[in-house]
Amino acid sequence: MEFESRDLDKERLSEAELEELIGDRDYKEFLNTRNELYRTRKMKERPPSRAEAIKLMAKEPNLIRRPIALQGSQMVLGFDEAAYRKIIE
Repeated sequence: MEFESRDLDKERLSEAELEELIGDRDYKEFLNTRNELYRTRKMKERPPSRAEAIKLMAKEPNLIRRPIALQGSQMVLGFDEAAYRKIIE
């Protein structure tokens, strides 16, 4: 299996890239709940709008839940070994 990696601290995702990556999925699933900004802004209780979340993730890459694994149209957010095995089969 080919593997492509991107260091988001050095090469951030643009708002357009985030829009494409998220697509029709729930944008809140892409928010890193362990991030300080997520906690200080109490995003669990008061989630930002999709547009605001995308702007924040583009500006603050640590707010993006990682890793993100893509295989065709399948995606796994966060570390989930069983889900990784499914998408590479």
